[in-house]
Amino acid sequence: MKRVLTYGTFDLLHYGHIRLLKRAKALGDYLIVAISTDEFNAGKGKKAYHSYETRKEMLEAVRYVDLVIPEETWEQKIDDVKKYDVDIVVMGGDWRGSDRFEYLRDYCELVYLDRTEGVSTTQIKEELNLQEPPGEPEPKKD
Repeated sequence: MKRVLTYGTFDLLHYGHIRLLKRAKALGDYLIVAISTDEFNAGKGKKAYHSYETRKEMLEAVRYVDLVIPEETWEQKIDDVKKYDVDIVVMGGDWRGSDRFEYLRDYCELVYLDRTEGVSTTQIKEELNLQEPPGEPEPKKD
């Protein structure tokens, strides 16, 4: 059985996330997703809209995902690869060449998948902030 592992926050689950999970699962037989805990995100200066538990529940409902585990530190990756007998770690292409992941090549295969064009959590959050808040309806004109 070929085991695949990926990491992320997976906040505001969108098409790009689903596409990444589908492509990651296609590389093996069993997909493990490590999602950043709220505490780990806080340490990175990030805040997810949904709590860890909600994000975990959403990912567990995705048919490509076999197991969801917490990502609590940057340093846990080697232990995760060993503990879950991981063959491939998959990350978004924006991490290509990053010291955060390249060292894993000594322990497993490392695959970078290009992100889906035109969609990202950051973009969604920015666009939602540009929308006018709901207010009084415009008066009807005769």
